[in-house]
Amino acid sequence: MLDPDSLQIVWYPDPILRQPAKPVDRIDDQVRRVAGRMLSLMHQAPGVGLAAPQVGVSWRLFVANPTGEPADDLVFVNPVLSNPSSATEDHEEGCLSLPHINAVIRRPRAITITAMDLDGQTFSLAAEGLPARIWQHEYDHLDGILILDRMLKIDKLANREALRQLEAGLVPDSEQA
Repeated sequence: MLDPDSLQIVWYPDPILRQPAKPVDRIDDQVRRVAGRMLSLMHQAPGVGLAAPQVGVSWRLFVANPTGEPADDLVFVNPVLSNPSSATEDHEEGCLSLPHINAVIRRPRAITITAMDLDGQTFSLAAEGLPARIWQHEYDHLDGILILDRMLKIDKLANREALRQLEAGLVPDSEQA
């Protein structure tokens, strides 16, 4: 049985980060507890989003908060992205599962998301800027896609040593990364 209190952020190259996540069949107390733990871990890190695979759980669920204010915490269960804007934007991204690794990633500037909340109610939101970027980044995690897959070759070279350290099971040295 899954113990939500024991969940921790997993780091690359943990294989779960590359597996497409499974839909959440039903929202129950365990799902709510996992989401609560994920929100705690996200704030503690600190980060602006965290997907279930990043805590070792293969569920299509992520949490996000672009402001850091607890009132702005959002949980997205079985999310679906739609209506990406044709306008794109390059912006530096990091990832809690890839410590000390940053890269400029191009994404649609605006997007719509439809998901369920922890009460099982479907909702849709549209956003641009940081919230849209967070949603796309976390959604990628649900499909086993990492910023490593989207970064330019120059960023791969710049992050080469930090990646080697992660692959060796070490915490990357932030001064080298």
